[in-house]
Amino acid sequence: MNTFGKIFRLTSFGESHGKAIGGVIDGCPSGIVLDEAFIQSELNRRRPGQSNITTPRDEKDKVEFLSGIFEGKTTGAPIAFAIWNADQHSKDYENLRSVFRPSHADYTYEAKYGIRDYRGGGRSSARETIARVVAGAVAKLVLRQLDIEISAYTSQAGPIKLAGNYKDYDLSLTETNAVRCPDPQTAVEMEKYILQIKNEGDTIGGVVSCVVKHVPVGLGEPVFGKAHAELASAMLSINAAHGFDYGLGFDGAEKRGSEVNDEFYSENGVIRTRTNNSGGIQGGISNGEDIFFRVLFKPVPTLLKDQKTVDSQGNETVVKAKGRHDPCVLPRAVPIVEAMAAMVVLDLYLLNKTSKF
Repeated sequence: MNTFGKIFRLTSFGESHGKAIGGVIDGCPSGIVLDEAFIQSELNRRRPGQSNITTPRDEKDKVEFLSGIFEGKTTGAPIAFAIWNADQHSKDYENLRSVFRPSHADYTYEAKYGIRDYRGGGRSSARETIARVVAGAVAKLVLRQLDIEISAYTSQAGPIKLAGNYKDYDLSLTETNAVRCPDPQTAVEMEKYILQIKNEGDTIGGVVSCVVKHVPVGLGEPVFGKAHAELASAMLSINAAHGFDYGLGFDGAEKRGSEVNDEFYSENGVIRTRTNNSGGIQGGISNGEDIFFRVLFKPVPTLLKDQKTVDSQGNETVVKAKGRHDPCVLPRAVPIVEAMAAMVVLDLYLLNKTSKF
């Protein structure tokens, strides 16, 4: 399952320490100006080595487009692209050739396929998400013409979290700090905490929140293609993602229906809701309000500490991690969450165009 989407589709390829990461985008509308500078800026947000709280792996992540573009515009043909790997340190993983790292995909990949690429996790590495960011950036360029905006940000790092929701903050400040938190004071606290965890050779998880604005009414394909189900599937396919909720989400578990129902009203002939506890989706279909959701990311399982495990023969051993790793995935996960959201929303929009005459 290396293809994502129904009409706007991405098929990705490549491994962490292979020659390249890349993909083929199919179903992109023709005539879209392919802003390569914007696409590269999205990749730069995801790339390693951007701050002292991310892995120092030095990859420039320059994208090369191979097809589907003529005179700067999409032609409607498949858009093929590649990002060439340049800074692999495969020798750092030689000691892991026959060892299963705790909470990694080493054991499950070998059990399923009978073979695995132990160099950085191969296909299970988060480096695979580069292709998603490229495709998501292309989707954003299409959505831009529909005035649909997508903004993700770090809302929690370990025990440190924002008290309010997206309406309480200036989301334009998200890119002004290494943590990608829209509240500068909280961002400082988060960064200090992540650095503390890093210095202890440990890792930490947290939450990325995302809002999609100016969504038209009607996106979502019940009953098995509901908008929130598609978003959940997309988000939980991201490495280290362990939870998803939308609107009021799990916070509504202790509430009564009378406290959370979104009342309708009419404003200049447009049906709106006074509150948005539904997160912009009702019955699996967008209702025109902002779509808001959260994604929980677990702590990175690679620790710079000794951990007990077994080898491929079942012998007990100790894994000693080497290499360059993120102490926290959150800052680099933000653009990935946006990319997946963009692909889902565009795909649902294109599907909706076929729903009625």
